[in-house]
Amino acid sequence: MPNHGIYASLIEEYVRHKRSLGYKMEDVEERLRRFDQLTIDRGETEIGISKELADEWCKPLPMESGNNRYGRISILRGFSSYLQVIGYESYMPCLPKVRSSFVPHIFTRQEMAAIFRECDKLTLARHYMNSVRCTMPCLIRMLYGTGIRIGEAMKLTHRDVDFTQGVLVLRECKNGQDRLVPMSLSLREICKDWVAYKERLSLSVDAGSPFFTSANGQRFSESSIYEIFRIVLQRAGIGHGGRSKGPRLHDLRHTFCVNALVKLSESGMDLYCSMPILMTYMGHQSLEATNRYVRLTKEMFPHLLLKMDEAYKYVFPEIGKGLAEEDSP
Repeated sequence: MPNHGIYASLIEEYVRHKRSLGYKMEDVEERLRRFDQLTIDRGETEIGISKELADEWCKPLPMESGNNRYGRISILRGFSSYLQVIGYESYMPCLPKVRSSFVPHIFTRQEMAAIFRECDKLTLARHYMNSVRCTMPCLIRMLYGTGIRIGEAMKLTHRDVDFTQGVLVLRECKNGQDRLVPMSLSLREICKDWVAYKERLSLSVDAGSPFFTSANGQRFSESSIYEIFRIVLQRAGIGHGGRSKGPRLHDLRHTFCVNALVKLSESGMDLYCSMPILMTYMGHQSLEATNRYVRLTKEMFPHLLLKMDEAYKYVFPEIGKGLAEEDSP
């Protein structure tokens, strides 16, 4: 580590410990390095986070979002808790309440049909073989049909797309765990068409090669997909509110989650059973995370939310709160 304050070695131990439990710690480690630098700047000499030190760390930064500040404080709480476990007295700062008016865009079937149509129309010029346009018909259908994150799709190799079992193998997901995601028969055929297209371009389809690549066989950035998706939305006649306002690529995941819960509810399945199932499928670590996807779409499916409140208001009190009090995902 570049900094060498009194917490440097303990931060390294904490990061190693959390990684051994399967957590991804890159962002946590970076923020704790900044905390270590703060202790150097303040001339801290005794191990054990004081209230004064914590208050200094928890001060809002210029132009900082509420979510980012919440994350900083949460990371310090985790480290402080670790210090307590190994025998140091350490102050535990309180988490601030974060309020957001963000509402995801839930794509209708008509909108998705228009998006698929425009993705299929995208053309590839020979002069731009690094373009990602050729991936869009398969990639967008995969995101919509499975609810996986764009980062998870980008990490797929040909080995991870199992046509025999009909599953995607997602490795080292956001919460540090692998999981299996089933593919519908139609999505399998789309993926097979994509593989055949790559073979016609003489691109690698070896087991360890990336499943999604540009037309020259190279990996590409998520930002390039976002740019093409904006073009697709415009051509599909779906208005965009500007940066951070959407519709966003991640709204395909929101849409999948909401549609899945609606389908489960209308099929007669008890929400007490369906929510934990969907939580596991989506790779969430808590029911609250899954619950937010649906509660933010209350105007669209009020009958579903009424069932959810009735099923969970005594078992999970935080889910029984007023809709206006919910945080965004």
